[in-house]
Amino acid sequence: MGIYIFVSVLVITACFLQILIVLVQNSKGGGLAANFTSAGQSMGIRKTADFLEKSTWTLAAAILILCVVATATIPRGTTSGRSRIQNQIQNAVDPNAIPTLPTAVPAPASTTPATTPAPVKPAK
Repeated sequence: MGIYIFVSVLVITACFLQILIVLVQNSKGGGLAANFTSAGQSMGIRKTADFLEKSTWTLAAAILILCVVATATIPRGTTSGRSRIQNQIQNAVDPNAIPTLPTAVPAPASTTPATTPAPVKPAK
């Protein structure tokens, strides 16, 4: 269970970074690269655009791999042999069935006195 949560957090983090990198890019060559127009910069316009493009593809691949790993590490319960859906099907009530209502009135507790044995007739 712990590795699944860890991988899920990595997937969410990679998705968030991917969103930020895509939003920084400009389809017409601007974006973050437009801020680095100084001649003394170590990264020029083209290098920044290359970095953003490579990081986009790298994060996309990382998200794909992490999703496959997360699918492989999903915790599966081994305590029950049947699924919850199978349990619900087995315990389902037929909506067309006639309801069985308790219509028979239980007999009251009898308070009859103890019976005495019948007298025996003498033999002739």
